[in-house]
Amino acid sequence: MEDTGANAIDPVGGWLEATIGNLLGLVSAGGPIVAALLVLSVFVLTIIVLKLWQYARLGLGANRRAERASALWIAGDKAAALALVEGRRNPVLKVLAHAMRGLTAAPEDEGRVREDVERIALGELASLRAYLRGIEATVQVAPLLGLFGTVLGMIDAFRSLQSAGAEADPAILAGGIWVALLTTAVGLSIAIPAALVLYWFEGLVERQRLAMETKLTGIFTGRISERTIEPQPAARRPTLTAVGNAD
Repeated sequence: MEDTGANAIDPVGGWLEATIGNLLGLVSAGGPIVAALLVLSVFVLTIIVLKLWQYARLGLGANRRAERASALWIAGDKAAALALVEGRRNPVLKVLAHAMRGLTAAPEDEGRVREDVERIALGELASLRAYLRGIEATVQVAPLLGLFGTVLGMIDAFRSLQSAGAEADPAILAGGIWVALLTTAVGLSIAIPAALVLYWFEGLVERQRLAMETKLTGIFTGRISERTIEPQPAARRPTLTAVGNAD
C-alpha cells in the first residue's frame, strides 16, 4: 500500500521538478527579459483567476430569471416579479430589483428612479470591468518586451561575431539568434492567450450591459404604456356600415 502511494506521488513531483527546471532554463537562456515576462505572466494569470471567480460567483449569463421577472412585472404581478430578483448577486437582477423597489415606493417620480437605477447599473458594470485593463496592458506590453529582448540579443550576437573577426563561427551566430528570438516567443505565448481571455471577458460584460438595458427598458416602457395608452372608444372608429350610410 505504501509503495502504491509513493508511485502515485512521484509523477506529480517529477512533473513539478521538470517544470521548475524548464523555467529556470528559460530564465538562464533569455536573461532578465524572460524573467520579467514570467513575472508578467504570473500577474495576468492572477487577474484571470480572480475574474473567473467573480463572474462565477455572480452567475453571469444566467438571465432567465430576469426575463421571467420582467414579464411578471409588465403583466402586473409586481410582488412576484420583485420576489424573483430580490437579494440576488447577479448584476442584472440587482439592478432590476432596485428599479422595481423604486417604482413601487415612488411611482410618481419616475425620472429620479430612472437616474438612480442608471447610477447602480454603472457601478455594477464598473465592478465587472475592474482589472480588465491589467489584462489589456499585458496583451500590449508582453510582445513589445519580448521584441526588446530579441533586439538586445541580436546586438549581443553580432557584437560577438564582430569580435571573433576572421575566425568567426556561424554556429555562434546561430546560437545567439535563437536565444534572442526566445524572448519574442515567450512574449507572444503570454499575449495570445491573455488576448483571447480578455475578449471573452469583455463579451460577458457587454452581454450583461445589453441585458440590463433591455430588461429595464421593458419595465419602464411597459409601465408607461399601461398608464398612458388607452384604447379609443368604439364610437369614434369609422366602420364600413357608417361609410355606406353617409353616401
